[in-house]
Amino acid sequence: MSDEGVGPVAFTRQEYAARMDRAARDASVAGLTGLLVTPGPDLVRLCGYRPAAVTERLTLLVLAHDEEPHLLVPALERPDAAAAPGAGAVRISAWQDGQDPYAVAAGLLMPHGRYGISDDAWALHLLGLEEALPLTTYRALTIALPMLRAVKDEQEVARLAAAGAAADAVYEEILAVPFAGRREIDVAADLARLLLLHGHGQVDFAVVGSGPHGADPQHAAGERVIEDGDMVVLDFGGLKDGYASDLSRTVHVGPPTDEERTVHEIVRTAQQAAFEAVRPGVPCQEIDRVARAVIADAGYGDRILHRTGHGIGITTLEPPYLVAGEEQPLVPGMCFSIEPGIYLTGRFGVRIADIVTCTQEGARRLNVTSREMAVVT
Repeated sequence: MSDEGVGPVAFTRQEYAARMDRAARDASVAGLTGLLVTPGPDLVRLCGYRPAAVTERLTLLVLAHDEEPHLLVPALERPDAAAAPGAGAVRISAWQDGQDPYAVAAGLLMPHGRYGISDDAWALHLLGLEEALPLTTYRALTIALPMLRAVKDEQEVARLAAAGAAADAVYEEILAVPFAGRREIDVAADLARLLLLHGHGQVDFAVVGSGPHGADPQHAAGERVIEDGDMVVLDFGGLKDGYASDLSRTVHVGPPTDEERTVHEIVRTAQQAAFEAVRPGVPCQEIDRVARAVIADAGYGDRILHRTGHGIGITTLEPPYLVAGEEQPLVPGMCFSIEPGIYLTGRFGVRIADIVTCTQEGARRLNVTSREMAVVT
């Protein structure tokens, strides 16, 4: 794990090669000829390449079992591709302006192939490939290989842990910030500033839901002035060294009522029970069931408004999802949030979220700051 101010351990050529090899093998097991990866999170994770600008020019990573990974790029972008940290693990070729890039790409594919393709591939590019190879078929990667990025290697977990530690530090500092008499957007700005101060290069969200706004899980931050006696839901995160943080805590402005303490304790208990249920082989939906059971048994089952968690990595939201119907078993290296909540419409809400990784022994928290209710001023 990296400390603040110290860069993370760089991913090696071997690590990128292992990721691409695993992806190609998983594609083969899923009945696919291979994978076609366009600019976006999958390309960054698999070979470390993030084009400076995503344009109409075709960029395509082709992965197939027992074949050398091949990255096709526009000629003018070849130097950037060659400088990517995972470039040594792929064969790079380029197409020139004036050439038909789809004809060039066709030479890398099987005429009757069945390929998984990035969800964020441009329709222009998919249609071009279909025209060049009309007998090929394609499936979205999240459908064909929903767990493509779900299992993290040791260095990825270390980066997520560093991002989690930074988020913990932000929470500890925000507790000293005045809440009462300030707008939600003012506290949200403090959260964003602190995330950047603690090493985040990108702030994805800084939610501040005070009083009745806390009962809306989709509320971000608004002009409402926070009042003494408010419960305040804080939910914030972003990217640090390319990997995401996502932390939720619920604080109270001044002394809470007995009911508010009770509801907060129910959510904390549900979160802890879900954490303790994490172990290899347990279906994702079981973690959701455990958290819901605690809340339902306490009489608030109809006040649960969202799934218990989601995967996290180089994006804040990705598989696996801890939700009813998701039978995917947990695997060591999976990283995800556990974030149950209770939402009392028009009154207040409570949510507590930590990032957790599944290990051979069970679960490990990547957020360790207190989950007890904090009282702020």
